[in-house]
Parts: sequence; C-alpha cells; structure tokens
Amino acid sequence: MKVVVVGAGIVGLAAARELAERGAEVVVCERGTVGSGSTERSAGGIRTQFSTPVNVRLSLESIETWASFETEFGVDIEYRRAGYLFLARSADTAAAFEANVAMQRDLGVASELLSPSEAVARCPELDAEAFVAATYCPADGFADPHLALQGYVRACRDADVDVRTHTPVEAIRREGRDGDGSGRVVGVETPDGRIEADAVVNAAGPWASRVNDLAGVDLPVEPRRRQVAVVDPETPVPADVPLTIDLDTGVYFRPEREGAAIVGGHFGSEDPPADPDRYSTTADTDWTITAVERAADCATYFGPETRIKRGWAGLYAVTPDHHGIVDEPAPGFVTAIGFSGHGFQHAPATGRLVADLVFDGTPELEGADALAADRFDDDRDTDAERNVA
Repeated sequence: MKVVVVGAGIVGLAAARELAERGAEVVVCERGTVGSGSTERSAGGIRTQFSTPVNVRLSLESIETWASFETEFGVDIEYRRAGYLFLARSADTAAAFEANVAMQRDLGVASELLSPSEAVARCPELDAEAFVAATYCPADGFADPHLALQGYVRACRDADVDVRTHTPVEAIRREGRDGDGSGRVVGVETPDGRIEADAVVNAAGPWASRVNDLAGVDLPVEPRRRQVAVVDPETPVPADVPLTIDLDTGVYFRPEREGAAIVGGHFGSEDPPADPDRYSTTADTDWTITAVERAADCATYFGPETRIKRGWAGLYAVTPDHHGIVDEPAPGFVTAIGFSGHGFQHAPATGRLVADLVFDGTPELEGADALAADRFDDDRDTDAERNVA
C-alpha cells in the first residue's frame, strides 16, 4: 500500500505517521516547508468543551496522545492543563451551556456549569456582573504547536515516511482520464515527476479546496483569516488562569509566558474567503485594538496600561457547520480538511481516522458519520459546532 499525503502540517504528519505505523509506504508532499500553513499560526488550544458529540469524541481520542506526548514522541510540548472557561452574557447562550455540559458529561468529560461568582474563582479578575453563566473543564488546556510538530516530524522520520518539502502536487491522476477522471486515484504529478499511489490524502489545510479540484471533488471548504495578538496586560495574567472565551462577543484570552497573554477572536459579520497565497500574516491594528478592548470588558487584567507586543494572522479552513470533512469522497481520495480552527488539537484522532479509511474503508470512531462529505449533498439538517473561537 502506497499513500501520498498532501500537506505537511500537523494533520498531514499525524495521518502519515498512523499510515506508516500500519504498514503503508507514505510520501508527504508539501508545497512549502513543514508546518508553514495553519500549524505555525495556531494558538495551540486543546479542549473537550465542544457543542457536538463528534467533536467531543475527537478531543477525548486526541487528548490521550497529548497527555503522553513526551513519553511517546520524545518532545516536551509544554502542555499546560489550566482548563477552558466559557462565558455567557445572554440567557440563550447560558441555556446552550447547560445542554452542552449534560452532553459532555454523558461522554465522560469532567465539565461543569458555573455561576459567575464561581467563575471568578477560576479567573480572579473576571467581571462577574457582565455574565450570567460559565462552563469550565480542568482537563482542557494548550500546548506549543511548534514543539508538537517537531515530535511528529521525528515520529515520521522514525517510521520511514518520505517528507518532501517544496513539492507541490500539480495534478491528481485517476483511472479513466488524466487529472479529472472518474475512476480510482492512482497517483499524483509533482514538479519532480509522477508518484504512483493507491490512495491520496488531502491534508492541505487552507489549500484544501484546490487539492479537491485536482481530484475532481467539490466540497464546501474555504480559508478564512483569523488574528491573534500577544500583549503585556496591565495586570499580569497568572499561568493557572484558564483559556477564557466570551462566547457572545467572540473574544478569548489565555496566559502566555511571564504574565503576558494571547488575545484572539473573530469580530464582525464579514468573513470573506482569503487567498492562501496572498493574505496579510500581520494582525491588523484596528482588530488588535478591538480585541484588547473586548478582553478588557471581560477581565480587569487588560486595563489602559496594557501594551501590545506583537501579533499575527493565519487561516482557518472553514466548513458551513464548522466540522471537519474526514471521508473518502472519491475512490482512493481521502480528505482530512475543514476543521474550522480545531485541526491542531484533533490531529491525533484525525490521523487514526484517515488510516481507518485507507485500510478499512470506514472510521472506527463512534459518530464519525458526522464528518462525512455527503452531509452537504442535500438539505439534511446537521448540527453545527457552536463553541467556535
């Protein structure tokens, strides 16, 4: 079994490692450098507090790997389990929180519904009067994506995965007609020549739709720009403060090193697709000011003496329901795309799902049909992920 994985971000390398561990000969084709797409711009969140069962299950499956990463991969990813704290300003959001916690606990997550005063015990500078409810899970946290990527690079090397950087896939060959045939995938074309393959995995992140086009597959996934700022708050944020999300305004913050904080979020109704080859990777000044102001509306850490240190922008690969598409929409063509900002944290589980699809034709994870490509083929109702930051 020979498999070509398109994309050497965290999802592509996790898939490559799982495939190789199960006996496949794996070639990873990366148009740039390892991790140069969304992975290097991730904020590194790892959480179980999602609003749909499939995302909770992906988290539970992945957290086992993150928790044992140093032992298994030989790299300390600075995994800090300070928890996630979700905040609700409206009664509707609070009602959704109650349903979410019930579902999460049924699946084995130790999340809990908190009053605003109880939330202050987790985030001491929180403005409790601004909120009506909160949820918290101590198992949630964050890690360093760059260090995690190093671990997967090492694991792929140990598994004899052939990682080829600066090697874009220019065509995907399918039986029938070259490039856009309707038969099974039989390989890819690169600037260095043809690579024969029994399967091709699309793990191209922001470039996913372009790779789909090469295979003659039409799926609703688009790159959307997201921004992050690193600030020195007026009051340093302690390391044990959770990653805190004001779900009604969209802002989030978490402690960084030495009292600094990361602040992020998407604000406003406009969210046009971005060109992954031509977009600003620097955080906008107006966005940064808005982000810090909204963080200040949550917690008094971010007083008027808060200083902006730096910022960056990256791309989410977004689907209409904010779930990934992990499926085989054409014979021999497997997608691991569209995670809407959750690709890093769900990479270990996604890698296993990809290997299941390649070797067995179906994923083992319960509820994985929620990630199937054909959910967009008709007007069926699908549960959208609501806990999106």
